[in-house]
This record gives sequence, C-alpha cells and structure tokens, in this order.
Amino acid sequence: MSDTPASGYVRRLSSWDAAMIVVGGIIGGGIFLNPGIAAQRTESGLALLLVWVGAGVLTLIGALCYAELGARRPHAGGSYVYLREAFGSLAGFLFGWTMLLVIYSGSAAAVATIFASYASGVFGLPPGTVKPLAAGALVFVAGINLFGLKLGAQVQNLFTLLKLLAVAVLVVCGLFLAGANGAGVLAADPARGNVGFIGAALPVLFAYSGFTYLNNLAGEVREPQRTLPRSLFMGMLLVIAVYALVNVAYLAVLGHAGLAASTTPAADVMNRVFGPIGAKLIAIGIAISTLGFCNITLVAGARVLQVMGEDGLFFRSVAKLHPQHRTPNVALLLLSGWAVLLALSGSYGQLLDYATFGDWLACALGVATLFWYRRTQGAEASFRVPGYPLLPLIFVGVVGWVVIETMRSNPVNAGIGVLIMLAGIPVYYIWRRLFPLAASAD
Repeated sequence: MSDTPASGYVRRLSSWDAAMIVVGGIIGGGIFLNPGIAAQRTESGLALLLVWVGAGVLTLIGALCYAELGARRPHAGGSYVYLREAFGSLAGFLFGWTMLLVIYSGSAAAVATIFASYASGVFGLPPGTVKPLAAGALVFVAGINLFGLKLGAQVQNLFTLLKLLAVAVLVVCGLFLAGANGAGVLAADPARGNVGFIGAALPVLFAYSGFTYLNNLAGEVREPQRTLPRSLFMGMLLVIAVYALVNVAYLAVLGHAGLAASTTPAADVMNRVFGPIGAKLIAIGIAISTLGFCNITLVAGARVLQVMGEDGLFFRSVAKLHPQHRTPNVALLLLSGWAVLLALSGSYGQLLDYATFGDWLACALGVATLFWYRRTQGAEASFRVPGYPLLPLIFVGVVGWVVIETMRSNPVNAGIGVLIMLAGIPVYYIWRRLFPLAASAD
C-alpha cells in the first residue's frame, strides 16, 4: 500500500494510534453519566449489566462490519463513501449534511459542554463560564489538529491513556477500597420495574457511539487492510471490558437503587471512598475523557467534508489539504466553528438526542452497504465479517428496531432529527443545479 493515497493524505497512523482512536472515539462522558439512567429502567444489577454487555456485543458486530468496509475501501470518508457508492450521491450527501449539522457537531458541542461543566466545578468558576469554556475547548482541540494528524494523534493517545487511568482508579476504588459486597452487585431492586430492553438501551447505546470514527481516517492508517480490523476488534473488546467493570464498581458501592438515584455515579463512588477530594479527582478525569472525545469527533468529521468537497458535493475549498501537514484545515475549521456556535447556543441537550438518533441510523445504513459490496464485488476481501449475512442482519435489525422505538417513545426529538435529514434533499438538488459537476459523483 502506498504511503500517499490518491486523495493526498499520508498514512502516518500506526496500529497503536488506530486502537487509541477507537477507544477514544467511544469513551467520552456516557459511561460516567448514563449508568444511572439505565439503572432507572432496569429491575436489577444483573439486568443492568446484561444491557451494557449486550449493547457492547451489538456494537462489536457493527465494528466487525465496518472492519470489512474499511478493508474494502481504505480511504478517507468512511460512511459517506460507503453510502455514496452503494446508494448514490444523494445518500452520501444526506449523511454529510446531517453529520455537519447535528451528528458530529452536535456530539462535540454537547460533550464539550460536559467538559466545561466539570472543569468549571473543579476550579470553582461561575456558571456563566460554562459556554465560553466549552467553546474554548473546541477551539483548542481543533487548533492542535491544524498542524498535522501525527501531532493530533499523539495528543489523542495522551487523552485516551489518561481517561483509561481515570477509569482504572474508579474501578479499583469501587471494587477493592469500598468494602463492597460482591453478591449485592447482581441483586434485584424491588422498587424498579423492567421497562424493556429499548428503554434501558438508549442511554447505553449513546455511550457506545463513535466506533465508526476510525473508518473516516482510513486514508491515513498504515497497512489499513490489516490495521483497521485489528484495531476495531481489539478496541471494542477493551471498551466492553471497561464499561462492564465500571458498572460493577458502581453497583458494588452504590447498589442498584443508589445508582438509579444518582446523576453523577462516578463522583458519588469517589466521594464515598476519598471524600470531596476523590470527587474532584474523578471530575478531572471526566473532563479529560470528554476533551479526547471532542478531539477525535472533529478530526473524523473533517475528513468527511473534505471528501465531499473533492466529489463536488460541497464547497471545493473544503477539499484542500494543507501543503505541508496534509490536513483538511478548511473543513476542520468549518466543522469546529459550527460546533462552537452550537455549544454557545446552550441547546446541547436536544442536540445530543438528535445526534444519537442520527448516528445510529447512519450506522445501520452503513452496515447495510455491506450487502451491496458483497453482491457487486464478491466475498473476496482482506477481512470478511464472520457469520455473514447473519451478523450484519442482526445489527441492522436491532438498530432499526431501536430507531423505530425511539420515534415512538420520543416523537418530537426523533421527528426533528428526521426533518433535519430530509431538509437535505432539496438542498442537494439545488446544489446540483447550481454546480452541475456534482453529477459526476454518481
């Protein structure tokens, strides 16, 4: 494989870098915040752990499907490229449109706000500093990546290692220092009723979002046919193990009822072990974790916009790579700037709902393209998802079920998310009329 793909990117990311991107793109703020919500919707510690592990296995299936897609198309753009090739340029454009407006930008803005909330609490800053601090965090991570992906990857590796250290401290404190009773971890909570898999799965699935980000950077990964499958598989196994252990720690210290009543379970565990100092230490760890998530989200999204610009489905200026660093700086600044505006708007809660809904819908459609590739190009590939076609069908079916149930249970936010996607259809046709060269992308 050449070091410089046709797109002009340089393959600088090692297997270690790729694995850290997988882990860093998934572990953000969800594992520190959402277990309490999931506990409210389950009747026991056992049920809660089954939901977390089950959602992890589902995500692992999706990651294996994306491993084959990445091996077949080891270029920048990820889901956009797969959707464009399998379903046409309109499908690719709608993904890029939604990615820019809410999925990546909304996720980055929402998680940057979580960073700012924890950071302001650690340093005793007034509430009015949260929005500016969130915007500053986005500017900071974007600025790092203007000077080359290798520097950005080194910073991302540091963020990921620090967040894993914070998780390790939390698990050790929960399991070994709090005098926890292991039998109580799986105990039932008589005050809770089971609302079904979907109700508990939604906050859990949000915590697993981001496993597709590495594919967006496939044009910069060394030996991508070998590295992408290995990094996706190993990274997902690590995330599933981390999430299971953290939830065991929460249950061991707080119990199912205590976890269901907690909005900040990580801080509650550390506060019970070390007092206020422990809560402040884990707040720093959460801030670092969220900052790393914002970093990889913006970097991955910028590659999608850059490829769209090359295809003529977006402004040609965003297709430009920096002559020295080979980074899509215009695309990065555009995506980061929009994310900053969203963070300053203060509507991050709704944006997070739209982003989660759109992200998993895009994941299901991305996996569905695998059937098109197998039909048109055959089964020959450097990596093939095991259990085909059963595993991809399971992933598409379960995620489709979750999307439909989300629309039924939260029709307003889901409906707005759908409208945002559909609004891209007239924009696409207006764009093609104004810029006829976009027709060459079909």
